[in-house]
Amino acid sequence: MRGLQALNGAIRVWLGGGKRSLDGFMRRFRKQEDSAINPTTPTIIPRSEHAITRSNISPSALKVLYRLKDAGFNACLVGGGVRDLLLGREPKDFDVATDAHPEQIRQLFRNCRLIGRRFRLAHVVYGREVIEVATFRGQQTGGEEDDSEQAMTDEGRILRDNIYGTVEEDAWRRDFTVNALYYDIADFSVRDYVGGMADLKAGVLRLIGDPDVRYREDPVRMLRAARFAAKLGFRLDPATAEAIPRLADLLLDISPARIYEEVLKLFMSGEAVASYELLRQYGLFGQLFPETEAALAQEIDGHPQILISRALENTDTRIDEDKPVTPAFLFAALLWPPVQRRWQATAAELGDIPALLEAGAWIVTAQAGHTSLPKRFSMPMREIWSLQPRFEQISGRRPLRLVTHPRFRAAYDFLLLRGAAGEVDQKLCDWWTTFQAESPEARDHMLTASTEKKPKKRRRRRSGGAKRDAGGSADATDS
Repeated sequence: MRGLQALNGAIRVWLGGGKRSLDGFMRRFRKQEDSAINPTTPTIIPRSEHAITRSNISPSALKVLYRLKDAGFNACLVGGGVRDLLLGREPKDFDVATDAHPEQIRQLFRNCRLIGRRFRLAHVVYGREVIEVATFRGQQTGGEEDDSEQAMTDEGRILRDNIYGTVEEDAWRRDFTVNALYYDIADFSVRDYVGGMADLKAGVLRLIGDPDVRYREDPVRMLRAARFAAKLGFRLDPATAEAIPRLADLLLDISPARIYEEVLKLFMSGEAVASYELLRQYGLFGQLFPETEAALAQEIDGHPQILISRALENTDTRIDEDKPVTPAFLFAALLWPPVQRRWQATAAELGDIPALLEAGAWIVTAQAGHTSLPKRFSMPMREIWSLQPRFEQISGRRPLRLVTHPRFRAAYDFLLLRGAAGEVDQKLCDWWTTFQAESPEARDHMLTASTEKKPKKRRRRRSGGAKRDAGGSADATDS
């Protein structure tokens, strides 16, 4: 009955406006229908029945929560911080949601700056720690009266969303149920409006609302689904998973700069291997790296796949050991299959090194339309590639010059990946491993041995060289 009333009201508004498209009307109806059937009475888990304690919450986040509460506002910890605390994990950051508007938040905190146009947020800064504070968001109405604060494309993608609402509405505007749990600083309870606690216990990642609608609102949610499933070890809810391959090409509408940030989160958070497998399983990887996907589809010996897998394994290991990782090396591995394929196809025509340089320049240009890569990373990436042929030269003084190159270590590590994948002879990798660890005297000995083992080129006698006339060059040389 309530659904029919919502439909009736939506039709009256649509007919009255006269200018809205049918698609816009249907989106508005779905929103009103959802609002009509979504329960607003939360499940409240009291302090005695959950594992969150204030001692595990950042002191800076507590300052923000208490100042908002003391000023008369509703303030809750929300998102991944609550989820991770309930799972017994250490949160990476803490986000706060409140009914205070951005300008009111800025009045309370002198150390606050407002950011964002698409989503207006407040950042409260304590040294190096930033607490993100968001105002509760309301439902998108699709009405012309709200055009200054909201915007949506004809395909349903949200361009701007600064419509504020209640905590109940805010819960239904979030992406996944396990990310829509609220820790209320007023009574230390956890409030669940969308069944997030049940999904958390079951290990299920479920999108809130109709997956088709929510993915069209923001296609990056498909990448977030893969990332959270990999990070948490959760399985995707069937409806959440089914829509992803059908809608994966919506990612082409997202700016390359935003996709780049999401790629870093996917592959540099400690779960790169699992993220990569899910991206390929659901047809997302090809939207991020189309040339690499095409190269992998044509592989015969499995070398490219092994190289990427080893690179991602190494990345996860370094993050687990708290060692630095760089996007330059990560992208060098992810983009190597198409670079290698183009290099091999043009080497006979252009020459070995020129062909490799051309292939590197080509892939950077081709990839820019999908995933932007800042020059501070793209240039080292291309240097890593361009040094690979030089590892084949182990005679003379060239190895000594190569080990002094600023990118030698990264290029050497890349050579080891190629060796593990079977692209280059493992003996060559072993030679370089030994060479760089040896003393100067031992290095000279290795170079001498390499030169002696190298077969001498047989000089080709020029025709007529043995029978020269008296007035030829031989007489001229003797004179």
